[in-house]
Amino acid sequence: MRNLIAGETRKALTGRAWWALPLAGAWLCLITTFGYVSGGEKAIADGSTSLAVGQDVARSWMMMFLLAAVFGAVHVTRDYASGTMVRSALLAGSRSRLFGAKLAVATAAGAAFGLIAAALGAVSVYLGPLPFGLEAAADGETALILVGVFACCTLAAPWGALIGWIVRNQTGAVATLIGLTLLVDPGLQRLVPEVSKYLLTIAMSSVYRDVKPDLLSLPWAYAVIAAWLAAAFVAGRHLVRARDIA
Repeated sequence: MRNLIAGETRKALTGRAWWALPLAGAWLCLITTFGYVSGGEKAIADGSTSLAVGQDVARSWMMMFLLAAVFGAVHVTRDYASGTMVRSALLAGSRSRLFGAKLAVATAAGAAFGLIAAALGAVSVYLGPLPFGLEAAADGETALILVGVFACCTLAAPWGALIGWIVRNQTGAVATLIGLTLLVDPGLQRLVPEVSKYLLTIAMSSVYRDVKPDLLSLPWAYAVIAAWLAAAFVAGRHLVRARDIA
C-alpha cells in the first residue's frame, strides 16, 4: 500500500493542478483580504475594531477549501478522463486499494492546502492592514479561525475525491463542487437556515468560526461533516465496486 500511495502522490504532483489550484485559491483569498482591509477604516468608524477586521481577514482564507475539494476531484477523475483508470486499478491490485490510496493522497493534499491557507492567512492578518494605516491585531480567536481554515481544507479534499468517484466525469465533478459551495448551499442558507445548517459547506462555517447566525455548535458541525463524508464514502466505494470503471 505504501508504494501505491507513493505512486498516486507522484500522479498528484504531475501536471499543473498541484500548483495552479493553490495559487488560484491564494489569489481569491488575497482579493477578499484586500476588500476587508481597504474598507477597514470605514468599518472601524462604524463601530468595528482592528481586532474584528483582523478576524475577518483570517476568516477570508476559508475560500481555499473549495480549491482543495476541486483538487481531490481532479485527482480521481483525470484517470477517467485519460482512460487510464482500468490500468491504475490493475496496477493497484484491486479497486478498493486504489480507492483508498487516492483518498489518502487527497487528504494529505488537503492538509497541504490548509497549511498554505493558515500560513498566508496569518501573514495577511499582520501585514494586510499596514498599507492602509490600520493597526494589525490578533488574539486567540484569530488563531482558532486559522485552525478552522486548516481543518476545512483537510476535510474538503477527500470530500472532493469522493464526489469524483461518484460523478466520474471531471467537468461534472468540479461543477458539482462549485455549484454546491457557491450557489446551492448559500441559497438554501438564505431560504431555510434552520435546515441548511446541516449541509456540509454550511457546517464548515462553524469550523472556521463564522459569525453568521443559525450555525451549529462546533461538535455538532464536526459530526455533520463526518456524516456527509461517511455517506459519500459508502456511496463512492459501492459505485467503484459495482460499476464498470472503463
